[in-house]
Amino acid sequence: MKFYGRKKQLNQLKKEMAFDDMRMSLIYGRRRVGKSELIKQAIKESGIKSIYYECKQVTEASNVQSICQIVSEVLGLPKLGYTSIEELMNYVFTLAKEENIVFVLDEYPYLRENIKGLDSILQSLVDKYRDTSKLKLIILGSYVDIMKSLLEHSNPLFGRVDLVIDLKQMDYFESALFYPNMSDEDKVRIYSVFGGIPYFNRLVDDKKTVKENIIDLIASPGARLENEVSMYLNAEISKIVNANEVFEALAKGFSKYSDILSQSHVSSGPTLVDVLDKLIKMEVVEKTTPINDENNKKKAGYYICDNLSLFYFRYIFKYSSQLKIMDSDVFYNKYISDDFEEKYVPHKFEEICRQYLIRQNRLGKIEPVIEKIGKYYYDDPKTHTNGENRVKFLSV
Repeated sequence: MKFYGRKKQLNQLKKEMAFDDMRMSLIYGRRRVGKSELIKQAIKESGIKSIYYECKQVTEASNVQSICQIVSEVLGLPKLGYTSIEELMNYVFTLAKEENIVFVLDEYPYLRENIKGLDSILQSLVDKYRDTSKLKLIILGSYVDIMKSLLEHSNPLFGRVDLVIDLKQMDYFESALFYPNMSDEDKVRIYSVFGGIPYFNRLVDDKKTVKENIIDLIASPGARLENEVSMYLNAEISKIVNANEVFEALAKGFSKYSDILSQSHVSSGPTLVDVLDKLIKMEVVEKTTPINDENNKKKAGYYICDNLSLFYFRYIFKYSSQLKIMDSDVFYNKYISDDFEEKYVPHKFEEICRQYLIRQNRLGKIEPVIEKIGKYYYDDPKTHTNGENRVKFLSV
């Protein structure tokens, strides 16, 4: 399976792995964003011996037993009989005194929830072996709040992490690498639906039309991604009804707090605040303000920034009953086709333009340098009109 993009993060990880001393890295980001594939690719390119374990929601003993088996297989050792994570980790740190070894704990929060004081255990081992071991300890996790908490001053691991990667969705220019045989116009259309999640983009068949991909992957009963958005939300949010209400309001184009409150039927303002805060932390919704009036809370807006979530709530969730009983082609033509081409894709193309400006700006190809990119609020007293221009930038 070919690996696309993430050159900066790959180079960062390979650099860490090349050090001749003990290093600790932390990688976090939402589900499906490509954390596991990134670290596997870095290990592959570095050629360093590695122990990779995906933590399970089971007891400490079960996780330790599984890790022992992997350590034995990778390093050619007899069967290990450790029963605690502290004993096992201590052994792995000593093994790495003579050679570089990469030790990956994927989905670390699963291990952490069933082992009391795991952060303190790791902190003690990192401090003990910092100057004597060559182990490269890498922790991955999809629960962003938990992973970020490991970096806080109150956490035992504070100050022990050498590299932090907050892995975001790919932009259009990296995502389009997954479907090279499509026209530029169709690449924009596909990105507008599936966004920058590598897992989704690997499912795209660039020998099919945009319509065929949409129907096959999300807009037909039993499609591969039909329930992807709802499952992700259910895994992260306890009161999914409120989240669905908010998403529906946002998908209809309501962005102001007061409008979302009135349209979503959420029971109260505090409840809406909690839901929006959670969705923002999950990186499926973003809060924006005009670049020329950033401190004006009245002009703040909320938008679905995850493409698949927006597409799902705009076309699939709303018409889920019809989807189950209609022919997929008929459903697409009736509920998706026109709005998708005339409104949805043009709006997403604006985001691609913003990404292009950011890329060029980072490369130093824009003079004068751009300091802000975003929406620009205008208020014309002569015509009594106001509103927002979507993609504007300020230079100095």
